[in-house]
Amino acid sequence: MNDHTRDDTVAPPTTGTPTGWNRERTVSNGWEHGTLRRATIHGVRLYNARDFHASHDCFEDEWYNYGSGTTESAFLHGMVQVAAGAYKHFDFDDDGGMRSLFRTALQYLDSVPDDYYGVDVADVRRAIGAACDEPSVLEEWRIELDGARPEADRRDREYAEGLD
Repeated sequence: MNDHTRDDTVAPPTTGTPTGWNRERTVSNGWEHGTLRRATIHGVRLYNARDFHASHDCFEDEWYNYGSGTTESAFLHGMVQVAAGAYKHFDFDDDGGMRSLFRTALQYLDSVPDDYYGVDVADVRRAIGAACDEPSVLEEWRIELDGARPEADRRDREYAEGLD
């Protein structure tokens, strides 16, 4: 754990034991990188509320904390691409751009554990892979976090607005 990624205000997962969390760890409520969990919570909720630009910003801002070649970097870079691809599809009707971004996301997410910081990464890979063939898959799909598909509230929007 690096002190700059510590955040003792982030709660433990609501279900399961995702990669990145250990109940025996006393700092960041068990999260290896509490700030990564915080950014993930807000990024997923904003994605699910269809605020793709803000979701992208949550993942991207946290991504800068990690060096190239780390699992954290791969996860965050992949999620940046997922949000950007959805943005292309929904806001610009640019499915070619979406496919390109999703293919890149799949490369980044390939080596990330299936349950990473509470995100069902296996489901993300399946959904964006399917969307490359049939973009309408995205209409009903939401990202799963801790076994639920939460949507944004005021706190998530405030978090995204406060990013530099």
